[in-house]
Amino acid sequence: MSGVWSGPDQVSGRAYIDALTAAGFDKSAMQVTADYSTIGNAAESIEFAVRLGDQCLVGQVGPSIGDPVTTVLPGLSSGGCLIGQTRTIDW
Repeated sequence: MSGVWSGPDQVSGRAYIDALTAAGFDKSAMQVTADYSTIGNAAESIEFAVRLGDQCLVGQVGPSIGDPVTTVLPGLSSGGCLIGQTRTIDW
């Protein structure tokens, strides 16, 4: 996460998903929020997560956050990690 945060794609969900995939995490177990608001503005923050058994590694980054934040939380009973609208990881 720190490698992506220090590069040009600080608020690009795809960059974090690609970095997690390169680190060996299962892309099919991941979720990420949108890079842009519904009116086209850059997101003030994005969240990404990967399900690991019954837990989730969750990260949040963006200009409104300051330094990137990560934590491990219990997974949701629905099978995911993030509540609300997430984008399709189709790359």
